[in-house]
Amino acid sequence: MTKFKKLPDAEFEIMKVVWANEPPITTNIVMQQLGNEREWKAQTTISLMLRLVERGFLRTEKIGKERTYYPLVKKEDYLEFETGNFLKQFHNNSFFNLVASLSSRQSFTAEEIDELQKWVNQQKGT
Repeated sequence: MTKFKKLPDAEFEIMKVVWANEPPITTNIVMQQLGNEREWKAQTTISLMLRLVERGFLRTEKIGKERTYYPLVKKEDYLEFETGNFLKQFHNNSFFNLVASLSSRQSFTAEEIDELQKWVNQQKGT
């Protein structure tokens, strides 16, 4: 897997919009789906997107006056990276510690326990 660096929250929010849309994406699309809600100015969105280009998450092309962006990193790959870091940093790389931590804060439904059991059984079979 490619080595990533953790994205700041604002850049991750932009990537979620990028991943949710068919490429190419423009700053206008990001502004419509996120920027106005966040009350970002257009220049803020442009700056964040250019940082994502510098970090290797997006590729950009200029067509006429408009700049378009294409994702270079798959959502699944980045989430796997983030989840791995979370598990390592907070749960000593232990899935059991993660589940134990979750169960100490809330009760799981019977359906959730069944789903988890099915998943565990599938992992045993692989």
